[in-house]
Amino acid sequence: MLKTPLVELRGVTKYFERGFIRKTYNYAVIDVNLIINHRDIIALVGESGCGKTTLGKITAGIIRPSKGTVLWEGKDIWNISRGEFKKMRPMVQIVHQDPYASLNPARTVYQILSPIVKKYRKIGSNRELKEIIKEILEYVGLTPPDYFLNKYPHHLSGGMRQRLVFARSLIPGPKLIVADEPVSMIDMSLRLSILKLMRRLNEELGIAFLYISHDLSTARYFSYKAKLVLMYLGRIMMLAPMEMALKEPLHPYLRALLSTIPIPDPELAKKRRKLKLKDLNIPKEIIQTKGCPFGTRCPYSKNVCFEKTPRLREVKNEYHVACHLVEEMPKWTAPWQEA
Repeated sequence: MLKTPLVELRGVTKYFERGFIRKTYNYAVIDVNLIINHRDIIALVGESGCGKTTLGKITAGIIRPSKGTVLWEGKDIWNISRGEFKKMRPMVQIVHQDPYASLNPARTVYQILSPIVKKYRKIGSNRELKEIIKEILEYVGLTPPDYFLNKYPHHLSGGMRQRLVFARSLIPGPKLIVADEPVSMIDMSLRLSILKLMRRLNEELGIAFLYISHDLSTARYFSYKAKLVLMYLGRIMMLAPMEMALKEPLHPYLRALLSTIPIPDPELAKKRRKLKLKDLNIPKEIIQTKGCPFGTRCPYSKNVCFEKTPRLREVKNEYHVACHLVEEMPKWTAPWQEA
């Protein structure tokens, strides 16, 4: 018997209306189907403005889709009672990109966490409350916890603030955390520690992750076992196991992203081969038209790419690609390897 997915998106589309007399629609997400199972790590990767954050908010139940269905453990969250949704709300938490804006600057660490602990845990005394908060702080790496209890957010570094945000998100006991660019505003030296914390939450607590990023390298570091979901102009272009996708990228957009990754070795960097795109400019607006959204930039595009929208299809075991030319694409050689 198949298990019910933790979260499932069916035909999800989100657009925003503009204008009073003549209405126009700005699309952020177009016809997305996605399944997140228990303990899964989904790495949602794409350039800025492609709809990743909007899709993350839809998944977390913050934004209602214009079309389509969002299911949490088989229940349509936009067609259940308010009381039922309130009971389900703790199972999905979100960690935003900016740890500086995510915390109340007028409250101490203790004051930030204590109301949430009181809401979701049975507390017998203030002493017990304090001990639980200290345990949570220690778990996310804010040690010694006594040192942090009376600190304000402005006393903490960016990495410490993001750890505090994760501590807050753990209290309700979530099954899924939507992490929207959680390391992009943190110093490079601290990013790995946050990614390791997230991996630990997945391995030890069984929390599933929807990890949103524009950076393939951090997604790969977070988990080589992740499923890579490639998004471009509101559409999912590829869904595949991370290692399989990086070893054999079958979508031109993924090849383009891989060709831009910095190479630390200066000798290899000189020999780098970049995939030459037909157009370097990213469209400013997402428009729902026929054809492949990447067609105007794709170095391999043909007439069929502008006449018919490619559907997401399985081309190998668990490897799904939305491209007409998968079978015709030249063999992949990494930019840092000899051709």
